[in-house]
Order: sequence, then structure tokens, then C-alpha cells
Amino acid sequence: MTMLKLFGIVFFCGLLSPSQEVLSGLSCAISPGAIQNVLSDAILQNGLLQQHLQGLVVPNIMGDGGLLSSPTSITGLHLVKVWLPKLSVVLLPGIGVQLTITAKLGLSGDCLVGLFSELIDILVDVNITANIKCKNFESGTVQVIIEDCLCILGAVKIKLLSGLLSVSVNDIVLKQLTGTLPTLLCPVVDIVIKLVSIQLLGTFNAVIPVATAGTIHYQLASLPFTSGLFLGLDLDGAVKHVGGSIIPHDSSPSPLPPLLDRLLVLGMRQSFLNAALSLLIQLPPQTLTCSPEAFSRASHLQEAVMTLIPAECSACHGTSPLGITLTLSGNPLILLEENKATVELLVMIQVFIKPLDGPILNLLLLKADLSLNAHLSIAGGRLVLGVSLAGISLSLESSDVGISSISNLKPHCSDLLVETLLPLINGALGVGIPMPNILGIPLTKADIQI
Repeated sequence: MTMLKLFGIVFFCGLLSPSQEVLSGLSCAISPGAIQNVLSDAILQNGLLQQHLQGLVVPNIMGDGGLLSSPTSITGLHLVKVWLPKLSVVLLPGIGVQLTITAKLGLSGDCLVGLFSELIDILVDVNITANIKCKNFESGTVQVIIEDCLCILGAVKIKLLSGLLSVSVNDIVLKQLTGTLPTLLCPVVDIVIKLVSIQLLGTFNAVIPVATAGTIHYQLASLPFTSGLFLGLDLDGAVKHVGGSIIPHDSSPSPLPPLLDRLLVLGMRQSFLNAALSLLIQLPPQTLTCSPEAFSRASHLQEAVMTLIPAECSACHGTSPLGITLTLSGNPLILLEENKATVELLVMIQVFIKPLDGPILNLLLLKADLSLNAHLSIAGGRLVLGVSLAGISLSLESSDVGISSISNLKPHCSDLLVETLLPLINGALGVGIPMPNILGIPLTKADIQI
């Protein structure tokens, strides 16, 4: 199991100079070792290279033999086995990835020396180096190409069935293979890299459902970039309601900060998180009714409101119980500082009376600006937020009965929201923001830093 460190759901807030625009997309930086493991699995362990090398046929090798040797021809030379394939990766700053594949190729064919024909087996060491880069970024997609593919032959061992091997045969084989194998192997590597790139880039371009609320469509926000230490991938996500409408947010790409010792780093821009929270936190209005005798935070607020009602309001002192409605207003806003995340939420608190024979009487309409401490964690491949109340600012919006002072209501409103609304919000946030399975690497363990 691969152990990953998620250095930051790197939010970049307060970490860059004011002259730099802090608009990171879901950015990740992947170390050379991690890239090597992923490519080795996709190309070698899954047998993709071996599969496309099957049936490789080498052109006939012909030699006139010279004055002292018989004419030589080797026909039907084909690949029979690939031994000990290994893959290594080097990152080329500003260019891309340099991929090196080493292997032993086993070839077999028919050898005719003069009038004598027999089987010939050839074992040749090959070293294929290809520079891979991305170009032509458009709408979240890139084109992966190979530049400067180089194939170098190492040791060549030749075996004839008779065991008799002339110097001329050895020289002819070495010369012909040096000229033909690179032209055969580099196109195969090109095909394999294109297939692997389609597979791996598909992990960045994924539509992931967010419970039943909607979807997030992740894709690249810009061309991948490389340093000598990591490959950087800047991802963004289109957040959509279940009906298909998009929740807008700023999708401008931005650079990844220096990262030295992390296997996988993901960063989400603040605007993306706000869009995702708007999708998660969709609560209908909550209406609470209880009698004055009931013991609850709602009844405590009701009792406190009753003490503020003017005596001349005869309708306020009837037998009808008070009701309280809690309504989320606007969209949640996440604010990110170094090592701190805060969610701001606006809640409207209406305290009312519904007489049996009359219209609703609005005793109070309060606006509560909530500041919530946010704790972030990774669970099941999802970014999960949990919130707790950090502070509340209370203001009076309206009162049909002339209430003007609400200073003593703040602790009651605070207790009511903690008791009734925060559990619902945490339940909605518990669904989590699904993370893309980048390069097929599971988030088995993660450290989060803001």
C-alpha cells in the first residue's frame, strides 16, 4: 500500500507575497519516485510493453561474407521473449519527464551460412530513453508527445544450434541490429506512452458524484510543469447542482509553492471550496415549536423573547405557542489563514406567533452571522469538514411588535444554534468533498496543512 502525505490541501492563503495572485487550483506535486512507480506499473507490470512488442519482426539480415567467408542471411528474425525490463524516471525542469527502459530482448530466426541452415538465437541488451512532454493545453486536456527517443544497444549474444559462430556472423548481426532495432522500438514506446497517457490523464478528468446533491467534474487547469523534484499538476473542478446548473467560482491557475519531501500534494483554491460547500450545505428551513413549559434551548429563547414583548400587545399574550424558524441565508464562505480555516454562515432566526384565527405575528426577525471553526480531514478519499461555533454576531432585522433591544438574546440564540443547527450542518458536511484518484494513487494517509 502506498503511503501518501497530503502536505496541504494547500490553500496558499497568507503564504505568498501580496504581488502574487493566490488562486491555486486543485494542485498536486508528485515526486519522481511516485511517477516511476506509476509508470512502471502501467507499462511493465501490466504487460503493456511486452504486449506491443509481441510479433516484432526484424528485417532480414544479409551479408556477402567477404573473401574468406561464406555469404550469410538471417531470415524470420522475431521477438520471442523480453527479460528483466526495468523503468526509471528523471524529471527535466521546464521540459517534462525523461523515461528510460532497459531490457533484454530474445530474438530467434533462421541462419543460412553458405549452404548450411540452422536456428539462430540472439540476446540483446537495449536501453531506450525518451523525453516525454505535454503541449497544446485546451479545455482541460493536453497532448502527450515523445521527443528525442534514443535506443542504444548493449551486449549482444548470439547462439547457433551447431554452436559454431564465425566472426563475420557476429559482426553482421551487430551492425544490422544497431541500424534497425531503434527504428522498430521507438515507435512501440511511442504507442505505449500514448495509451498510458490516456489512462493516467483520465484520472484528472473525472466526474465524481457528491452524494445526491450534484457532481464535481475535475480537470486540468493548466499544462503540467516540472522542476527537478516534482511534476506539478494544477487541477480545478466544475461544481454542479443535481439539476445541472454550475456553481461559479474563480478557476484561474496559479503556481505551486516549493515542495521538497512529499509524495503527493493536493491544493484547493478557496473559491473552489466555497462552491463545494454551497453544494453540501443545503438545509431547508427548520421550524421549532414547543410549549413554554418544555425544557430546551428553544424554550429558553422563547421565554427571553416574551420578556421583551410590550404589555400593550394583547395578541402576544394569548395561548398560542411561539414558533422559531431557522433559515440559512446566502452561501457559506470559507476563509483560510495559515493553519486556520473558518466558515462564515448567515442564519435568519424568526420568532413568531401563529394565532388560530389570524395571520402570523412576527415578534422578531434576527440576523445571526456565525463564525465556525473548521476542522479538515481526509477519510475514504474525501475531504471532510467538521465545524464548531467560534462566535456569533446578532442584529435585529424587524419586529412587528416594537421590540428594539436584543442584547440579552445572544447567549440563548447561540445555545439554540449549537443544539439544533450545527448537528445538521455537520451531517451535511460529513458527506465530504470527493477527491480525484490521481494517477490511481489512493490517499491511504494524509497530513493536512493550511
